Amino acid sequence: MNRWRFLASPRWAGYLVLVIVFAIVCSALGTWQLNRRAEARAEVARIDANYDAAPVPLDEALPDPGAFDIDQRWKVVEATGEYLPGEEVVVRNRPNQGTTGFEVITPLRLEDGTVFMVDRGWIPQDQEGRPSQFAAPPSGAVEITARLKAGEVTIAGRTTSGSEMATVDLGELADRVGEPAYTGAYGILIQEGAAASEPPVALPRPVRDEGPHLSYALQWFVFALLAFIALGWFANQERKVLEADAAERSAAGAGADPPGRAAKRPPGRARSRTDADADVEDEILDRR
Repeated sequence: MNRWRFLASPRWAGYLVLVIVFAIVCSALGTWQLNRRAEARAEVARIDANYDAAPVPLDEALPDPGAFDIDQRWKVVEATGEYLPGEEVVVRNRPNQGTTGFEVITPLRLEDGTVFMVDRGWIPQDQEGRPSQFAAPPSGAVEITARLKAGEVTIAGRTTSGSEMATVDLGELADRVGEPAYTGAYGILIQEGAAASEPPVALPRPVRDEGPHLSYALQWFVFALLAFIALGWFANQERKVLEADAAERSAAGAGADPPGRAAKRPPGRARSRTDADADVEDEILDRR
């Protein structure tokens, strides 16, 4: 285990902390994408359940004019009343088939006196960015069929200018009318036949698409896993380098003489040969 001792250094502890933080961020983003997918799938389920369903009376679908449940989106309702053309407004910056225009909101006074806001459809803008010409609502008592949609919130910095509104703010519309009104939801008018293609034109069917959220979520989770794999790979590379350095130092130490050893080494063959010659000379002298 000594070969992995370097992992306990402050440097590698810092690397581990960075990887953990990165993995947490990636996991959070992946979870966020899964939540968005769940929302998209719930919207698809609402479209399937409500968009083509048989209509129900408005007062039955919305017994409380100020309440609205998200699962009631696209629910088909029917009502009878009289349009209030004098209170009609347009909502700007509404996209449709790749272009921008307006949606026409006309209040409908119901038989009980309550006002229900009806989105009669989309109109293009003219060259000056103003609403183009469109047909006025029918006069007298009318029977409508519409799909419910929640009111929109006010956007900071975007205000009402005359009859042009920034969002479908039902509270502001109710204040403009000055009568009891539905403030939880409004209705998108269902048009059929030639009327659906004349301004204001019918709004398109919502797209049944859960989006790429699942693939995005998987990518974020894979990134989190790859961070730990990369950390392990770099740690193994550093281990190999440290082991190679240690092996080189050991090899160098085994092939060199330690300091002081040369001074203590016994004389070599040259010294021994000199001593032998001296002994021969001594023996000759003794014979004389």
